[in-house]
Order: sequence, then structure tokens, then C-alpha cells
Amino acid sequence: MEILKGILSTWFPTVMTALFFFAMYNIVKKLMERQAKGHTDKGLIRSIVLFSILLIGIISVILALPMSPDQKSSVTSLIGIVLSAVLGLSSTTFIGNALAGIALRMRHSFRPGDFIQVNDIFGRVTEQGLFHTEIQTIDRDLTTLPNMTLATNAVKVTRSSGTFISVECSLGYDVNRLKIEEALLKAAKNSGLEDAFVHIISLGDFSIVYRVHGLLKDVRSIVSAKSRLTGDVIDALHSAGIEIVSPNFMNQKQVGDTIFIPQKYRTNDKQVLEENTPENIIFDKAVEAEGIEKRKELLSEVEEKIKKEQQQLKELKDSTEKVKLEEKIKKTKELKERLESKLETKVDELDRKS
Repeated sequence: MEILKGILSTWFPTVMTALFFFAMYNIVKKLMERQAKGHTDKGLIRSIVLFSILLIGIISVILALPMSPDQKSSVTSLIGIVLSAVLGLSSTTFIGNALAGIALRMRHSFRPGDFIQVNDIFGRVTEQGLFHTEIQTIDRDLTTLPNMTLATNAVKVTRSSGTFISVECSLGYDVNRLKIEEALLKAAKNSGLEDAFVHIISLGDFSIVYRVHGLLKDVRSIVSAKSRLTGDVIDALHSAGIEIVSPNFMNQKQVGDTIFIPQKYRTNDKQVLEENTPENIIFDKAVEAEGIEKRKELLSEVEEKIKKEQQQLKELKDSTEKVKLEEKIKKTKELKERLESKLETKVDELDRKS
């Protein structure tokens, strides 16, 4: 019995320390997960806080072990050396990516669902983590980029309010430029683009390079819109009697007066082809991530509304008005619960697809 008491008294501080930090870790995790549902930036803070608690907990448990002061001093020194070595070796990667992730979130340059381009990589953002950012490219694959890459390279973000898309073509000097510009502007209009204009890019030895620009309001269809604009440019130039072939080609082939404009082709499936946009399939995860972000923003607005209504309730003196406002607050809270439930379901579905 005395031996058992001795063991319990020796290991009691260590066990209690471990249980304390274990309980603290789980409580903080649940509280922060609940808060993160309504805010887009709480996930990053949650990761930092939980990592800090875990690190402090491990050190505290080690120091609570039944050891002599000299042994504790040696272990403390060893922990300090190991942490210094780890921080020193990973400062350019681990800590660097974490700091870059924090900086990116603070700048709010982009969020899940946005189109971005980094170097030669183009796609939609599906996830912003502490150490990496995940984007879905036009081949539907997921590409993970370290946050340091995004922080040290130029990131092109497509504005949700609209972006200009363009198509280039080179045509011979024998065609009047005004006729070409008219056909290119017509192509942009047929593609549903706004504020179209044409630039003459360069004067080559055999041809002139033209570029037609147009404002695309619905950036979600940017991939299809570029393809559609290219097709409309071909159709508009051919309809205007302009062959898309350089004099260099004609001289090499020696085709004489042959005009290279294909015969008109009619299809009953044209409308179907135009409506069949592949973006929803290509960027399926990015579309879902964007929807989750919008639900988080809506949930945050509902929470703010509840706070304001509760503040108004405290200031009201009329009992009738209080009853009406309490009923309104009750309905708003029910809406919040439904949003949280749907948001949790969507997040779980997105995690399963990852």
C-alpha cells in the first residue's frame, strides 16, 4: 500500500499536467472550430494557437517528470538545443511558409474561388492553409503551392467584377486595317464582350499582328469565353472575306489565286455547344470552396445581426416591442443554426473530395 502511495505521489504531478493540457487542447479546439465557421480568417489563428498549446504541453509534461533538478536542467537544455536546431533548419521553409501564409491572409489579395496565375500556373483557389495554397488548374488537377512562392512571386488575380480577355491574329498587308478592326470588333460583340477595342501589336515582314480585347463580366466562364472569342474571330474574318493566312504561306505553297476560306457549315447543335461550358466540371472543387466562403460570410453577417438585435433588446423598455424583438432574435438564431449545419456538411463533403 505504501509503495502504491509512493508511486501515485511521484507521478501525480506528471499525470495531472498531461490531463490538464489534453483537456485544454480539446476545449480550445472545439471552441475555435465553432468560431471558425463564421469567419474566413479564424482557421489560421486556430492552427497557431493549437500548435502553441501542444508545444507548451509537451515541455510542461517533460518538466513534470519525477527527476532530480540536475536532470531537469539537462533535459531543459536539451529541449532548448533541439528547438533551436529545428527552428534554425526550418526557418527558410516551415516558418517562412507560415509567415508568408499569415501575410497573404492579412493582405486579402485573393480567397477560395478566385482565379489566380503564378508564373505559368493558372487556376482557381480551392484552399488557403498556413503553409500552402491549393489551386485547381484547367485540367481539373490540384496543384499545391508553398506560400513562400506566392509571397515572392507576382500573383495575377482575376477580378470578380470582370476582366479583359484577348485574341491575337496575324493578317497580310493586302487587307485594309479598318476592315480587319471592324471584323474583330464584331467578333468581340458576338462573344458577349463589352468595351471591345483592337490594338495593332507589330508590323512583321509579311503580316501585321492584331489583338482584340473585350471585357468579360462573368469571370467564372473565362476558359470557355477565350475559346468562344477565338472561334468568333475566325467566323467574323471569314464572313468579311478575309482569309486568315499570311502571304508567306501563299508564296511557299504557290497556290495562285486560291482563297483559303472554308465553306459555311451549319449545325443544329450550335446552341448546345455554346451553352455547354466546362468550367463547372474543371473547377468543381474551387466552385464548392467559393460557395463555402460565401456561406461563412453570410453566417458572419447573421452573427453580427444577432449581436445588434440583442443590444437593441437591452435598450428597449416597451414590453410589447421586447416580445416582438425576442421572436425576431429567435428566428435569426434558427437561421444561424441551419447555416452552420449546411456549412458543416459542405466542409465535410469538400474534405472527402480532397
